[in-house]
Amino acid sequence: MERELALEFARVTEAAALASARWVGRGDKEAADDAAVTAMRVMFDTVSVDGVVVIGEGEMDEAPMLYIGERVGNGIPPEVDIAVDPLEGTNLVAKGLTGAIAVLAAAPRGSLLHAPDMYMDKIAVGPECKGRVYLEASVKENLREVARALGKLMSEVTVVILDRARHQEIIEKVRSAGARIKLITDGDVSPAVAAAYDNSGVDILMGIGGAPEGVITAVALKCLGGDFQARLYPEGEEAEEEIRRCHEMGISNVNKIFTIDELARSDDVIFAATGITDSFLLKGVRYNKRRSITQTLVMRSKSGTIRHIEATHHPDKKPLFKDERIKIKLDQQQSVD
Repeated sequence: MERELALEFARVTEAAALASARWVGRGDKEAADDAAVTAMRVMFDTVSVDGVVVIGEGEMDEAPMLYIGERVGNGIPPEVDIAVDPLEGTNLVAKGLTGAIAVLAAAPRGSLLHAPDMYMDKIAVGPECKGRVYLEASVKENLREVARALGKLMSEVTVVILDRARHQEIIEKVRSAGARIKLITDGDVSPAVAAAYDNSGVDILMGIGGAPEGVITAVALKCLGGDFQARLYPEGEEAEEEIRRCHEMGISNVNKIFTIDELARSDDVIFAATGITDSFLLKGVRYNKRRSITQTLVMRSKSGTIRHIEATHHPDKKPLFKDERIKIKLDQQQSVD
């Protein structure tokens, strides 16, 4: 992939963040997500790429989400796989809480795992712990390896886990091992990626979350030299349908543990994320004198380049906000006001 695409994808996540940030704390997660999706679609139209969404927010009949199989970009090569989450943390935005980001990952066509929008069991660590943790290992064994790799006491190791009833057993095992826990309400991409950063306060992420977020996280950690393993997790009444969809997408063994190199098979992958509210990784959108300030992280594995971009936007001058699709959204918002 051309290196210029990294900055183009940064513009795409910036657009989604700018659009959804207007809904922070307003209690309407659907409107916030819809705004992010619309802005991301509009900005993708300007990018010279022939993209296919392989990891998205649902199927074709679930529009307006960016659905699996949707074509994005202006159709000009290169051909790429796209994994998207226009608003990771819809509840976080609705409630005005920390941790919401707009995020995407890209790789050459055929490089990213194709999977339905379902759950996934995950474990994520930074470079020092690469090759030392395994999804099938016990919680205590993995935490012991993390402590050794990082030169920490067990009581100094911090594990991030989504605060869900399904994680009660993991939580109890982590506490029994003597490690620290940070429970999060939503949005596991940011803390998983933070595990690869020194002094982020995160050493490892464990537990079950969204599969789209898992593939995106794998791309980010590949750029950072970290490690990630995952296994799809069919659940509840939808389990049979999810398994059927996995088979249709070429995943014959739903119980397979995927390594980071199986989730993202290319050595040339790109990750971009823009903060909507403050998170482990990024500051959220801020406003100052009719200007909007964003902070974006964009990385490319092939070059190893990691860019932190702080941008000041003038909404009145941005073509994005002159697009008819965006103007409709803004008019709807003003009518609510």
